[in-house]
Amino acid sequence: MTAPKLSWSDLAGARVGVWGLGREGHANLRKLLALGVEPVLVDDAPAGPAGAADFRRPVLATAAGGLAALERCDVVVKTPGLSRYRPEVARLTARGIPVAGGLGLWLAEADLRRVLCVTGTKGKSTTSSVAGHLITGLGRRCMVGGNIGAVPYDPDNAGDFDYWVIEVSSYQATDLPCSPPVVAVTSLHPDHLDWHGGAERAEQYYRDKLSACSQPGAELTVANGDSDLLREHAALLGPRVEWVGERDDPDADWMGPLGLPGRHNRRNALIARRCLVALGVPGADDDARLRAAAAGYRPLPSRLTPVGAVGGVTFVDDSLSTNVLPTLAALDAFPGRRVALIVGGHDRGIDYAPLAAGVVAREAPSYVLTLPDSGPRIRAAIQAAAEQGTDQGTGRTGAFAGVTDCPGLENAVAVAFRWARPDGIVLLSPAAPSFGRFRDYRDRAEAFARAVRGLPQP
Repeated sequence: MTAPKLSWSDLAGARVGVWGLGREGHANLRKLLALGVEPVLVDDAPAGPAGAADFRRPVLATAAGGLAALERCDVVVKTPGLSRYRPEVARLTARGIPVAGGLGLWLAEADLRRVLCVTGTKGKSTTSSVAGHLITGLGRRCMVGGNIGAVPYDPDNAGDFDYWVIEVSSYQATDLPCSPPVVAVTSLHPDHLDWHGGAERAEQYYRDKLSACSQPGAELTVANGDSDLLREHAALLGPRVEWVGERDDPDADWMGPLGLPGRHNRRNALIARRCLVALGVPGADDDARLRAAAAGYRPLPSRLTPVGAVGGVTFVDDSLSTNVLPTLAALDAFPGRRVALIVGGHDRGIDYAPLAAGVVAREAPSYVLTLPDSGPRIRAAIQAAAEQGTDQGTGRTGAFAGVTDCPGLENAVAVAFRWARPDGIVLLSPAAPSFGRFRDYRDRAEAFARAVRGLPQP
């Protein structure tokens, strides 16, 4: 997929359709209004909160006149959640109508020397927030935006910034017509395959995700050197790659004030620092200044966030871990600790064998509680891995305590608490999205915290 090389300025005076009215769609509308453009508004489900009631403008349903209205436009600006592989997109492009994304329109006219794009299956939010915090701590004005935080072109977010740190999802990457000189890639693992053409399209997902590294303007990709999958796809990482691993700079102590647990977060911080040096941010190459800049960092919510302790058991919210990779990293953040792991959610058909292998091979005691809808598949994968380890006489399953399907999160918390006493960890790290059971990962995190508060005090 190739995004059109258009900028926001090019849309002044054009007939523009805004397709999709979520958070970024509303920003698209505000930007067009600021340009004097009154766009056509289209959404798949306009009756709900995605409708533009705030703007008192009619919103057409895609399937009920909306697509026909978009076909009469000069340009369509779509929200990232609408897949470029939808037949409607092919229909629009076949008619010669460019389908652009708001972030791509912004990058096309931004000063790319002062923009850092951060992508990756997981870890990109933490890396982006660390990079932005360090830039601010070093005395420069920075916006952290994109998939996290502010929409950089939204008139409501106007300001005078020295740098922009932009988190780029795989959805947004397909909308980018160019790359800044420096791009970071934190990890790679199959994800969002339904958006990228179907469950069998892992390679398409990799190409889409990593396309942010190799569009015109790309010079350097700072990449996770501990990822075998990324190294296998090095050809997609642009003209030059610098690999960063969790064991790099073993004597560096500047990141201590960040307070981030886990080896994966150490690597995320090292990636952020390497990018800042490549951008030429003053002070980024000075450990003492960087340590001072790291002070006051507040970790992002639902990323290995402690939510309380009951009877000696610590409860940790990692609700944003919606894939196998971050869940394994979350387990790795508690070496030697007894962990009851709560997993499961919306079933996208991903392979849970790597998660099962990691759980069963863990040296410290581990007990798994699974949730609908993917819970039974996860349980089956873990049981198969445990049986295989026993059959092969590896001796690697001795600490594995078992796996149990639970009907819901509250029940899972209660069962996990009983097993984890007196001094263990109950870790919500679902390796699955929250769709269908909760509004989003925040709603799931709040339900977890409520369940913890509802436990009987010993």
